[in-house]
Amino acid sequence: MAFGIKRQELTAWKQDVQNGKIAFLTHYWIDERFPGCNTVTKVGCNDIQKLIAWGNQHGLQPEWIDYKEGFPHYDLFGKYELEILEKEGLKEQLERFKKNL
Repeated sequence: MAFGIKRQELTAWKQDVQNGKIAFLTHYWIDERFPGCNTVTKVGCNDIQKLIAWGNQHGLQPEWIDYKEGFPHYDLFGKYELEILEKEGLKEQLERFKKNL
């Protein structure tokens, strides 16, 4: 379940994904399968080859892409989330959720 973001943020992310941009969206997320993780960053792009190339730069596998709901994206959490957001200069996305950095 996603929470902690505004509808406008989600709408902007979806538009960027549909327009072929690499788009980032971080939000609170609770899933029993991933204890200790309370946020997820979705990195999406509807240009699949562009998304795969971006993922390759960060050691992500193409088979990790989630194609649900028509918005192809990687779900980043845990160490991947922190490391990749730092590399991308987007650490403030996590700071917003007061995650221990």
